[in-house]
Amino acid sequence: MSGSEPKPLGKVESVDTGNVVIKVIEEQMLNSIQVNNLLRIRSTKTSEAIIGLVVKIMRKSSDKEEPDSPDEVIVENVVKACLVGTLLDKYGTKANVFKRTLETVPSLDADCFLIEGEDLSKFMKSLSVSDEKKEKSLNIGEYAISEDAPTYLDGNKFFQRHAVIVGSTGSGKSWTVAKILERSSQLTSANSLIYDIHGEYKPLSALNNTTLLRIAGPVDKEDNEDVIYLPYWLLSYEEIAAMMLDRSDQNAPNQARILFDLIIEHKKQKLEEGGREAVLNNFTIDSPVPYPIDEVLRELEEKDKEMVPGAGSKDKQGPLNGKLTRFIQRLKSKQSDKRLNFLFNSNSALQDYGWLEKLVEKLMDFNNKRGNKIIDFSEVPSDILPLITGLVTRLIFSVQQWTHEEKRHPIALFCDEAHLYIPADTSSSSIEERGLHNFQRVAKEGRKYGVSLVVISQRPADVSKTVLSQCGNFISMRLSNPDDQNVIRRLFPDSLGNFADLLPALDIGESLIVGDACLLPSRVKIHEPAVKPQSATVDFWDEWKKDKTEKGIKEALESLRKQSKSA
Repeated sequence: MSGSEPKPLGKVESVDTGNVVIKVIEEQMLNSIQVNNLLRIRSTKTSEAIIGLVVKIMRKSSDKEEPDSPDEVIVENVVKACLVGTLLDKYGTKANVFKRTLETVPSLDADCFLIEGEDLSKFMKSLSVSDEKKEKSLNIGEYAISEDAPTYLDGNKFFQRHAVIVGSTGSGKSWTVAKILERSSQLTSANSLIYDIHGEYKPLSALNNTTLLRIAGPVDKEDNEDVIYLPYWLLSYEEIAAMMLDRSDQNAPNQARILFDLIIEHKKQKLEEGGREAVLNNFTIDSPVPYPIDEVLRELEEKDKEMVPGAGSKDKQGPLNGKLTRFIQRLKSKQSDKRLNFLFNSNSALQDYGWLEKLVEKLMDFNNKRGNKIIDFSEVPSDILPLITGLVTRLIFSVQQWTHEEKRHPIALFCDEAHLYIPADTSSSSIEERGLHNFQRVAKEGRKYGVSLVVISQRPADVSKTVLSQCGNFISMRLSNPDDQNVIRRLFPDSLGNFADLLPALDIGESLIVGDACLLPSRVKIHEPAVKPQSATVDFWDEWKKDKTEKGIKEALESLRKQSKSA
């Protein structure tokens, strides 16, 4: 801080483990204070100072009475501040180091000083000196209270502890994601998947070390390197059962049993044909081994019509006769649904035992300028979106889990529009429940295996509370819905008091950043990304003023009919 001691703002009047109340010495000094200003509080140790964040400014009446005028009310000007850390004169070889720890708390009557002007700039810059190679650091903006001080997040802790990025539509949420991806694209071995639900991150493929992938649509061909197929045999038994079975059907238990038996049988045949004895001795129903769905369907139809010898010379219906009809119809309808081309494509290459390695390479490769992979899920039907995003997540997690530790390379999953497939309520859909299970597992165990979640949503109230509770970093843009505000407020540390009350007042591009990756809970202005996602709000009035003749209706109807925007 500056060499000359400034005039104290006031003295500590009361203190607990995380908050202090400060009595302001002079009333006019109250006008220079604002909520979220920083305070320096004298510590009991001479080589350090305690940093506080102003959360409330009050003028209150005192219970004290003056002896000569007992009827006169005494007014006190007080400031409440939460204690956020300690500023050390020296830590190791570095000077002016901020630590998010409180080794001591202020004593009563300790002097308090407002950090402003040059001192504020120096302090905020001291927070940013965390990466010697600034050109590759996670710099996403600048502090709102000191615009000449850049905001650097700890990239390790940001992904290690999982992260949440939330904000109402139009608040700058997509820009924040784009800025983080822009910074990570400068790293040699960056590794991430961006779940792009509406195709808005397509322009970001222009970034260095970034590529665009797409879940196959109805008219896609198998030889397209940028198209992803997720054949049905990658689904776990519980996932395919959730997709195919109607639990309200009285024959559902029989259908589930025969499906289980047939999948096991055909996977076993595939392994025997390939001479894979080691796998054959240990595989399970959920092992990712190809099997022919057409053969399963044929055998189901045989069981549904099966007649067995009865008494005398007459045959009788088999144990499953007529009990599989509805199940077979559902399976056939799914198989013939062109929207599910990525699941039920009949190309023989997708049945090859070695095909899975090519898929995982495409998803997890961090060389060949394919570090950040944007996956366009826009052509996946919404009713099975949770299942498909969950399938990709489970596949990534499983590969990481079974990779030798010395060869494991960390990967981050950016889950855009997370409320659509990581829902808070799954009571109405077993498909949503199975998909959610995969994300919850990553949230709970992913850190051990180098898998990070970045949950992105405009409706945090609709996102799984279990997943959100496992996240240690929060970038919250403007939120106007009270339910969404309350969710974030409960996730913020109690010591921050009313810090979350700023959520509805944030400007476009402003955010509150709280968590392990940010030394100080801060209000930050996010920098505009070099490459912007296709998420800009349409200017209705300006567009209506233009003289336009092109409608695009014919092309839109054709795209609707063929379920694809491609020519």
